[in-house]
Amino acid sequence: MCEAIMIVPFADAVQRLREKMGKKTPLRYAPAMRRVIVCGFALLLWGCTGEPVPADPRQMEVLYRSPADSRASSAAGSGFLSSDRGIAPVTPSSSSMPSSVLIDVPFSPQAPFALWDALHEEACEEMSLLMVMHYILGEPLDRQGAEDRLQALIAWEQERDFPDDVTVEQLAAIARERFGLSASVRTDVTRESLEGILRTGKPVIVPAAGRDLGNPFFSGDGPWYHMLVIIGYDKDHFIVNDPGTRRGERYRYDKDILLTAIHDWTGVKETVREGRKAMLIIEP
Repeated sequence: MCEAIMIVPFADAVQRLREKMGKKTPLRYAPAMRRVIVCGFALLLWGCTGEPVPADPRQMEVLYRSPADSRASSAAGSGFLSSDRGIAPVTPSSSSMPSSVLIDVPFSPQAPFALWDALHEEACEEMSLLMVMHYILGEPLDRQGAEDRLQALIAWEQERDFPDDVTVEQLAAIARERFGLSASVRTDVTRESLEGILRTGKPVIVPAAGRDLGNPFFSGDGPWYHMLVIIGYDKDHFIVNDPGTRRGERYRYDKDILLTAIHDWTGVKETVREGRKAMLIIEP
């Protein structure tokens, strides 16, 4: 086996983000990044209940940890974890592309305490953003923390007249204005472009016609409009953190189904399938 890791100098940006969130103490990076294990193809496993088993990091060919952890490893030595086998960074130009990738993004459903009221029913965009932000910070996302930050973010949006449902462009503006993050929207949404971004260790937020996803854990037919975070892929599936269900952590969607379902908000739920293809990449 070999190992791979991506190191990105995020220290200053992560520190600024923490201070913007009210954390004035110096950034203390998590322990040095764990080894990234190359295991071959990931398998789609099924339990005795017929529910899909979340992606197992041990089955991922490339596993990315938080950029904050990566920076800690870089500061401790040569920039990459030492190994008897040696380590090479994985980039989109690599001659041999990994067959499976998983980015270790923390998960929370948009209703952390299963209170599916009007506020939480419309909170998939905010929770998708918060999951990616916590990945950048290298911090866990427990239920109380998720609820507190969700409430604070929605209150901030309401003060600035953001609607309940937001487009990817509006979510990008929220990421910039509220958290000082870099946010870019792209419309070249293809299997190849998504996998290329994921191979650089960046999760991708996508909008979707929720009822076209066919998630059996959604209530009823599912939401007309939805948003989720793509955190990896294997041969046949995109691996996501889907905030629309408590079973959404590392959930697998068939690649064609997810790509077909990706549509930006049009302002009218019944016409969401007419929305453009778009995706949002968040960085420090």
